[in-house]
Amino acid sequence: MDPLAPLLELSEVADALENARANVDRMLWHEALRGGDELVAAEVALHSASATLALDGYDCDVERLRDRDFDDPAVSGVLRVTEALPGLAPMWPVSPRYVLAKLHTLATKEIPAAMAAAVVHGELLAVRPFPVANNVVARAAARLALASKGLDPKLLITVDAGHLERAPEYVGAQRAWSTGTPDGVRSWLKHYGKALTAGAGETLQICTELVKDAGEASA
Repeated sequence: MDPLAPLLELSEVADALENARANVDRMLWHEALRGGDELVAAEVALHSASATLALDGYDCDVERLRDRDFDDPAVSGVLRVTEALPGLAPMWPVSPRYVLAKLHTLATKEIPAAMAAAVVHGELLAVRPFPVANNVVARAAARLALASKGLDPKLLITVDAGHLERAPEYVGAQRAWSTGTPDGVRSWLKHYGKALTAGAGETLQICTELVKDAGEASA
């Protein structure tokens, strides 16, 4: 039995993660993704970078990132992490230590991808293995877990925007997870499911706006 499987039995956790999965599936059927996803992926990268910066207290919106209108090394670091994710995703399931120092893979095929990502994210936040940028690395690692488990193989879920949308809950749920209690673990896993749902919604909005812009440009 997978060691993480009992977590699915915590109240409301399975429903929250399944609801997230359903919303992600709905997002992936959007017309903007039918002819190729490069444009959507580029926009998602900018929105995710902006959101993860905001979660760490940096004010750098999508347009500033798009225009490279910044000189803060922390912002540059977040962009480097975000832009490196597609290349790192294939390495995650076979060599996680190479991708993320001494991090061991915490999930297997028997549990939902959302669960794997939530556990990776939560554990890195609790352990804080690096001198700086632990939050940025944890969010990026969780996205790689989603990709490697097949839920978001092309990194199209704007999940960091989902965390930002529920920022107070995100912070509180992190602390709850760190306690290791059933209630604390449940709180974090439920938050992660909600953040995935919100992130899928953000990507749907990006898709809709891109289709609208393309229509207006061709009119």
